[in-house]
Amino acid sequence: MLSIISIFREIRDPRDFNARHDVAAMLFIALAATLCGAKSSVEIADFAAANEEELATIVDLPHGSPSHDSFSRLFRLLDAVELAEVLGRFAQALRQALGLAPAKGVVAIDGKRLRRGYEKGRSCIPPLMVSVWDAETRLSLATRGAANGDEVAASLAALKSLDLKGCIVTGDALHCHPRMATAVRERGAHYAIKLKANHGPLFSCAQAAFAAADAGGKLTFFECTDCSHDRQERRRASIVARPADAPAFPDLAALGRIEAERRGPDGKLSKTVHYVVLSKRLSPRRLIEVVRAHWTVENQLHWRLDVVFNEDDARTRKNNAPQNLAVVRRIALDILRAHPDKRSIARKMKLAAWKKEYFYELFAYL
Repeated sequence: MLSIISIFREIRDPRDFNARHDVAAMLFIALAATLCGAKSSVEIADFAAANEEELATIVDLPHGSPSHDSFSRLFRLLDAVELAEVLGRFAQALRQALGLAPAKGVVAIDGKRLRRGYEKGRSCIPPLMVSVWDAETRLSLATRGAANGDEVAASLAALKSLDLKGCIVTGDALHCHPRMATAVRERGAHYAIKLKANHGPLFSCAQAAFAAADAGGKLTFFECTDCSHDRQERRRASIVARPADAPAFPDLAALGRIEAERRGPDGKLSKTVHYVVLSKRLSPRRLIEVVRAHWTVENQLHWRLDVVFNEDDARTRKNNAPQNLAVVRRIALDILRAHPDKRSIARKMKLAAWKKEYFYELFAYL
């Protein structure tokens, strides 16, 4: 607990000089409340009031528990970038405490909308958070709020603070541009980014290169089949070296293609073809592994934030509050996931709320 509180103490207090409650204490209470299922400033304040005596043994509460207005004001005023940097420092401390080396496998970048966190009259533009996710350990590495929905700029900002040597950074077609490729290579990582027609010349080059390879009849591939949830899926991956006539793209080494077929419960067959730009030539089998690992950011991070933490339904919407509470949720999720208990995240949250010893155990394990 002390290490987390010390990280919170590095945050600048944006409030007036007459603020009565300490920033680090309020942020710790918000984190503790989120671990126990609180979803809003009102619920955080209720948690603080219900557990004031216990919390006072951990943090200083000379003026009692803060009100929901105090929490709301703090999250609205806190610099969203500054609090996002706290997640990065917490991630480093967490990995050290767990004996984990820096990320070496697949690191996924993806954006997520806070769908009900919009201000009045701006329902078409809800806030956007960009997550940088270690697919191997299933822990967050960084996050950034995207000002005006600019996911590319937020992604580049999130990457700046990370050591990614030996990693393969993945992203969807939105990130298939020279700035992202350059940023990834500068961090010592390789990239495997989906390619679509938004990068027209390179997309056409990929189609032509694979068509020529198919016509030659010597293209090697790896194929796998999955059957689950009444669906049958078959994927076939293949790789070609960078074509001689490929348009300029930083450190492009190869192009990948994944052909997928899915037959649903109704028997209907759907087919898709995806292309991937690569700074390192992978085997076809490794390409499938990398692409599938990318989607853990959706299944293991974004899905849990929505289903367990109800992030999409969170109505906190003013100023920086949506982004700041989103950072607190990600820290809470990492703490819950780091604990070796095999229970689900939702069950761990309930136990933390119901059993004081289990709540302390979550922090003690760190």
